[in-house]
Amino acid sequence: MTRTDNDTWDLASSVGATATLVAAARAAASRETEPLIDDPFAEPLVRAVGIDFFIKMASGDIPVPDDEAAMGVTRMTDNMAVRTKFFDEFFLDAADAGVRQVVILASGLDSRAYRLDWPADMVVFEIDQPEVIAFKTQTLAEQGAAPACDRRTVAIDLRNDWASALRDAGFDPQAPTAWSAEGLLGYLPPEAQDRLLDTITDLSAPGSRVAIDSAPPSNPDEQEQSREKMETISAHWRDNGFDLDFGNLVYLGERNEATTYLTSHGWQVDTAPVNDLLAAGQRGTFDEDEPMGKLYYLSAVYGGAR
Repeated sequence: MTRTDNDTWDLASSVGATATLVAAARAAASRETEPLIDDPFAEPLVRAVGIDFFIKMASGDIPVPDDEAAMGVTRMTDNMAVRTKFFDEFFLDAADAGVRQVVILASGLDSRAYRLDWPADMVVFEIDQPEVIAFKTQTLAEQGAAPACDRRTVAIDLRNDWASALRDAGFDPQAPTAWSAEGLLGYLPPEAQDRLLDTITDLSAPGSRVAIDSAPPSNPDEQEQSREKMETISAHWRDNGFDLDFGNLVYLGERNEATTYLTSHGWQVDTAPVNDLLAAGQRGTFDEDEPMGKLYYLSAVYGGAR
């Protein structure tokens, strides 16, 4: 179903299902012989959502077809392994630098508040829709899991006034913050992306940090190629019992590139192409003509001047 301005979802439908997909891929990546990550909470969360295809993916039970590359399972697992490692290291580096306030935007089934080795005085804010926050909190409590930090949930849609809700939860805009927008920008219209980055900047004290995965704006030919690729993957997954058209969930087309936008707003930005991270993790890289091969990861530090 095509996105609309006020659409809603849960963890088994629309954009919400992508959070479950990501958790399934993290679970699969954690099962590898030489894993890059360790997320013991991913599989229990996926099982609690109850989508059979994702449960099989998380537990390694999906049959491997001849056209596995088209199916996308291996690609997804590899990409989530290096993506998770990038954001894990970003947060731990920020903590080592003295940052004691974290904000995870669109937190989904992210379990970092539970699984990372946080300093004793770390505060982690998680922002997502109320149903998503409630589901994860209850499921992990039933698993006997406890946060490894002062976890504070902010149950609100990012299309609403999440900045005020964040302050109400105890967020201190005068203290340096480590922000993450992981797997988020592509699901935002261009103007919503700019508002998000503006709000992050407005709430950031000097020394704050942000980590984002992004891609350059695509031209019309590349947009069609991207949609065809997503439709191919969706079709193969549909054959395995899960029906979701990923091409209708994202917003392609012209938008401000995150690196340039943040630089112009007072951030010092470093970037790493996805293929560099895949190669460093000894995972297969994307071909030059593959849309996913243009993905990059950025981390930035705010200097306080624009």
